[in-house]
Amino acid sequence: MEQEAERKLRKTGSKIRSSYITFAHKEKKRLEETIATSQKEINSRQQEVDRLRDVVDRTESLSAAALEEKKKSPLYQTLVKHHQALKSLQKEHKKHVEREKALGDILDALRSKYNPNYQDMAVLEAVRGWEYYAGLPHINDVRKNEEGSDEEDAGETAAEEEEELEEGMWTKEQLEKDLDSLLNSNFESLLLEHENHIGAPTKESVLFNLAAYLPDSLVPQYEQYRDGLLSWLETFGIVKGTHPSGATADTSHAKQALNEAEQTLRFAQQEKSKAEEDVNRLFDPKWFGLEGEWKKLDGTCLEKDTGEYIYEVCLFGEAKQKPKNSGSTFSLGHFTSWNNAEGIEIGSPEYYSKQYYTRGAKCWNGPQRSVVLVWTCGIENAIHSIQELEKCEYQLTGTSPALCLPLDAPAALGKREEL
Repeated sequence: MEQEAERKLRKTGSKIRSSYITFAHKEKKRLEETIATSQKEINSRQQEVDRLRDVVDRTESLSAAALEEKKKSPLYQTLVKHHQALKSLQKEHKKHVEREKALGDILDALRSKYNPNYQDMAVLEAVRGWEYYAGLPHINDVRKNEEGSDEEDAGETAAEEEEELEEGMWTKEQLEKDLDSLLNSNFESLLLEHENHIGAPTKESVLFNLAAYLPDSLVPQYEQYRDGLLSWLETFGIVKGTHPSGATADTSHAKQALNEAEQTLRFAQQEKSKAEEDVNRLFDPKWFGLEGEWKKLDGTCLEKDTGEYIYEVCLFGEAKQKPKNSGSTFSLGHFTSWNNAEGIEIGSPEYYSKQYYTRGAKCWNGPQRSVVLVWTCGIENAIHSIQELEKCEYQLTGTSPALCLPLDAPAALGKREEL
């Protein structure tokens, strides 16, 4: 009878274990897709960071006066005017949307509450006009049918056909989602990028371009003479320095955009690294098993109430001792390894029969708290007993389907270890 019960337990548990393995393979596919997506995002974000860093470098090398001169460009001035007009239009559009909603609410209330037998033609005409505009069925027809059932269908059939947009025009969804981002564009950065794109010179004076027309052998002498002459002219106040103190172009907006782009890039890199770590651990026998059967339980928290305390183990995470009344919660350690006793083969059933949680909170005049969690096959993930074998060293026993091998596999674990 005992053997039959054990066979039944293993059979049921192994089916659950099989579902855990299926989960692990699905998780592997999901993580690989995350890695691929993250890599694409990293490539895109890196290009954006490089672009913005170039903008910052060129802005810092440009005097404030030179930047103001560039901003007098007809193209830049027209772009700013378009931006201001679009922002004003957006503001007015939001006002009209709010007013339309308020008027619609008023007309909906009138439509649902007016008395059609009163025969006020002005009211009837207003209701009919609103129903046509909003694509609604006549309220009298709705009242004759089941409440609400036909109104939705009629509303759908009366819906106005979508207007075909000209090429390049934005949809309603794009206006709601992307317009704010467009309005927040940094036009100074765009101006510098435009100049870089068309290859425009960043120095105004022809003097700074003369070196391009000289033989290479004469360039050093020319630059020395040029710098000396400019220094002499600046000393006597005849000309102003190219970059007078405090007169460099404002780089705060460009630097803020660069910082935000770098932060987004770091987040994408961290997401990719985390996914790569997870996929490497998935079928690592030192983590979630050769078949990934333990991955399903990663982060699952099991509790056992002993009356005075609640013992909690979040698998592959941290074990805790929580008082039921007053007092502090103590860490009993973090997951360190499976059964690493001498002679135990990594990946064997015996290897997964124990988990060690170590480096918990230090006991008063004692060692750091730690836990040994002894596993056996069972159809439930549960903790069944708790013992303090030594001071602040706890042994917990538990069951899990992850340890239930199929009937055609050797039951290498044997019977539960005597505690």
